[in-house]
Amino acid sequence: MENREITKVFKVEGMSCAGCARNIEETLKKTPGVIDVSVNFTTDNAVVVYDPEKVKPTDLVKKVEDIGYRLMEDARIEIDENQVQIIKKRFLYALLFTIPGVVLMLLEMSNFTIPYSGIIQVFISSFVIFWAGSQVIKSFLRSIVHGVFGMDVLIGLGTITSFFTGIMNIIGFNISNYALIGAMIMMFHLLGRYLETMAKGKAIGAIKELVKLGAKKANVIRGDREIEVPIEELEIGDIVIVKPGEKVPSDGVIIEGDTYIDESMVTGESIPVRKSVGDRVIGATVNQLGSIKVKIDKLGKDTFLSQIIRLVEEAQGSKVPIQELADKITGIFVPLVLLISLGVFLFWMLFPEAGRHILSNLSHIIPWINLESSVLSQAISAMVATLVIACPCALGLATPTALMVGSGVSAKRGILIKSGEAIQRMKDIDVLIFDKTGTLTLGKPRVTYLWSKLDEREFLEIVASIENNSEHPLAKAIVEYAIERGIVPKKVRAFSAIPGRGGKGMFNDRTYTIGNKNFLIENGYDVSFYEERLNSLEREFNSVVLVADDLGIIGFIGISDILKDDAKEVIKTLKRLGIEVVVLTGDNARTASAMKDKLEVDRIIAEVLPEDKMRIIEALQEQGHRVAMVGDGINDAPALRQADVGIAMGTGTDIAIETGDIVLVNGDIKNVIRAILISKEIFRRIKQNLFWAFFYNVIAIPVAGLGLLHPVIAELAMAFSSINVIINSLRLKGVKLDET
Repeated sequence: MENREITKVFKVEGMSCAGCARNIEETLKKTPGVIDVSVNFTTDNAVVVYDPEKVKPTDLVKKVEDIGYRLMEDARIEIDENQVQIIKKRFLYALLFTIPGVVLMLLEMSNFTIPYSGIIQVFISSFVIFWAGSQVIKSFLRSIVHGVFGMDVLIGLGTITSFFTGIMNIIGFNISNYALIGAMIMMFHLLGRYLETMAKGKAIGAIKELVKLGAKKANVIRGDREIEVPIEELEIGDIVIVKPGEKVPSDGVIIEGDTYIDESMVTGESIPVRKSVGDRVIGATVNQLGSIKVKIDKLGKDTFLSQIIRLVEEAQGSKVPIQELADKITGIFVPLVLLISLGVFLFWMLFPEAGRHILSNLSHIIPWINLESSVLSQAISAMVATLVIACPCALGLATPTALMVGSGVSAKRGILIKSGEAIQRMKDIDVLIFDKTGTLTLGKPRVTYLWSKLDEREFLEIVASIENNSEHPLAKAIVEYAIERGIVPKKVRAFSAIPGRGGKGMFNDRTYTIGNKNFLIENGYDVSFYEERLNSLEREFNSVVLVADDLGIIGFIGISDILKDDAKEVIKTLKRLGIEVVVLTGDNARTASAMKDKLEVDRIIAEVLPEDKMRIIEALQEQGHRVAMVGDGINDAPALRQADVGIAMGTGTDIAIETGDIVLVNGDIKNVIRAILISKEIFRRIKQNLFWAFFYNVIAIPVAGLGLLHPVIAELAMAFSSINVIINSLRLKGVKLDET
């Protein structure tokens, strides 16, 4: 039976930290039929690859519900605005009740006697902790019941412990009333969660912006009338009218009219592109000048914009290998902090004098140290501070936030990064290979020279008829040249081709051989008489196609693919970045040598056949090099897969966006450099985020355990650590990518 795989995106509710994401991931991975899982705490999404013969989505939903979370189908990466407003409202209510409590606490510290102060503090705290913070407390209780430990366990345990000190104080225990401290912790936790949610929304804003690009309505011709319909009512084959200033409603082909189209929103190319009958147009692009009629041939998820959105979503949901260590730590983080907090409590209860000695030495510089509080009070204060300062969130946010912001910034420039793994590999690239055609050149070879013993039209008819059976770019250039001169290719018999070298065919009962010089020599033809003229054409960057019949050479054609204006500058910049540049070309050694001198490239390999490209990359990798390959994404697919990083380059819908680890949507060669720079910058931010998250927790937990941190300060520090990681990632939006 054929093995089927389905990839489905689910929305996850109830996660409070990266530890929750880890727990869900581990649970789903153990489910029979699940092939791969990636749960992203930042986006609240789970991407699950599963075998529908063995497991159903309802089974997955049940598994996740069993550990205290909710799984919902068909989710797009976005922030739930209703949830944002709920968090904001709960924070404001918590703030409203906490402020009078703080005033009460300050009056008591100023030796004012407030009747029933302890009861008032407990009342205020109960509202803040158990109503405003009800979602946190519910998550805490659910986690305890299911034996799953997330961030809410730490906050819930810390606030409830603080609250019960107030109850114990009222009924006569010798313990400080920390009930208001618990309320303040909850209030600052809700503030942190609100700010974190808002920042996460900005981080994943690229998806929203891409979705908003799509047209909402279309002017479609139905019968003999032009009517306006919602975009959802469009059908394949509809003819739509797109007037100047309007968006193209969906992908299609122009059947009438001539205009310029602004494609910047999907390709990053700011200069409008001229379009006429027969040209493809992309949905969501803007018609600049003339009115055009477009025949729609793609809708919904099949459109180019939808594919870009899907790629960006997949990239934002992927993981970078460096994150693996952080994931392992977050998996055991909360249980470990619970054990450390218990250890802190026992330390203060069993060795109070050692703890007091540390506090007494620092009491003159730390204002919240109270040496007069009881041993139990100090033990609880240190334990609560340890519980609430520990922050697995920062570890969990370190990679996905940088990935989301970076991939969004890249997508706006026409650079689609398809996986986090490619970003990490890109930083080690030391060799970059260009397949010459379509990357360093315009990819549109043109006939520049023609000589024949025959009449020119007769000669062109023979050559074009045979080459019309070939997919080679040079063959297409010859056919196009002939058609422009009114010559229509005819049918040939017995056509055969050797990729990258030449071919044979029978035209009017006569066999002709067409190809490069070596191909004709191998087939027994003497080309020495034409050697000087052929060499002269090759020195001028022409690829020469020779044509012979049974008797000998009857003509040859010079074809040139013009180098892009900025090709030389891009190569110079790559070399400045410490990357060796290698160019692969099917041209002969003489043409390649001339190009090497013109481009000042490190190395150029001539007469490369399609099957040679992968072997060249393998050889470089065996020498210890990290290789990136830039190709057209269609003909170079095997080589792009072999490279450590495959970069597929094309123009608009001409590019196969499934190919390569990084996709350059427009033909701007400078995007190769931008792709390298943004990949390195994203990875740099990830490393900074992970360093901060590790450093924060390694320093903060011992300081809190020694009783040197007030629990409220600890909660503020915890919230700041997460927000700091997100803000650092958001700085990617300001990165300059123009180095040439």
